Amino acid sequence: MLERLLHRFSTDIGLDLGTSTTLLYAQGRGIVVHEPSVVAINNRNGQVLSIGHEAKSMLGKTPQHVTMSKPMQRGIISDYEVVEKMLKYFFQKINREYKLFIPRPRVVIGVPLDVTEVERKAVGDVVMSAGAYDFALVEKPLAAAIGIGLPISEPVGNMIVDIGGGTTEIAVISLNGIVTAKSIPIAGDEMNRNIIQYGRDVFNILLGERVAEEVKIAVGSAIPLKERIEVSMRGRDLLSGLPREIFITDSQVREAIARSVRSIVEHIKSILEITPPELVADIYRRGIILTGGGALLRGMDEAIREQTGIPVRVVEDPVSTVARGAGMLLEIPEILNDITLPKTDRIV
Repeated sequence: MLERLLHRFSTDIGLDLGTSTTLLYAQGRGIVVHEPSVVAINNRNGQVLSIGHEAKSMLGKTPQHVTMSKPMQRGIISDYEVVEKMLKYFFQKINREYKLFIPRPRVVIGVPLDVTEVERKAVGDVVMSAGAYDFALVEKPLAAAIGIGLPISEPVGNMIVDIGGGTTEIAVISLNGIVTAKSIPIAGDEMNRNIIQYGRDVFNILLGERVAEEVKIAVGSAIPLKERIEVSMRGRDLLSGLPREIFITDSQVREAIARSVRSIVEHIKSILEITPPELVADIYRRGIILTGGGALLRGMDEAIREQTGIPVRVVEDPVSTVARGAGMLLEIPEILNDITLPKTDRIV
């Protein structure tokens, strides 16, 4: 009875619990949380020091008694307790106007394509423990398709490629279901690691993860650019052990991440090869839809178009499509009920 009363005061939420970023969409308010999935923990007392943007700014700069936790790995919960604390913080953040109690929202959560039953249990359990009233699990490509307004209920083929932090999810959708799909562990974080390895191999310089990500954002590209661009890259010289700064160009970064880009494109082609011909015809006419943070890599859409011969479109604000779609599903229960994954018993 009390839970129902608290739920009446709540704003229901769409949740994208990503490897790199956590996004919350509140009904009637849009995206209310867009923060890194990073938590700083004091090992001496077990207390959480910071979460989100503040915690990310501490990466690589903490004393020994502080642990930096990234509790989501490849879209899967790797540290249950830290994820619970992180979600409690975000739920409280969007309900600051309530001083005496925290409302209990209903939450629709986007989950990876290949999530196991045990992993589904963990997601549902952690969201309930963090303060939810009820939850529903939806596969991320379906949530993303809803978020960008694709007609997933119609008998037409829609192809979504969601390049996130930990995984790239490729799916062909028709009639509220996924016809063919694949999830691969090659995405934004892998490209960061490619740049770190390139710095070590070519320049004998050890880079931090944040520096590699900044370099990727600044000059990274999937195809040659019309104008040469470069950016400074700072790290530790592996020979002298001293700080060092070099300049790296877009062509060098492109060389560093080329294998990851090529692998994503090859997996897209492999999904097209096993998709029914009628749906392939629809995809050729409608194009491939590119979402996720990796969609912002310069020329990624062109690289896919050149290799597949199919038009590719990067959606507006590709990072938030899953959270937006999960939130929008709260307002279309007939579709939500049709695509929700079965609930499992909670983990004890």
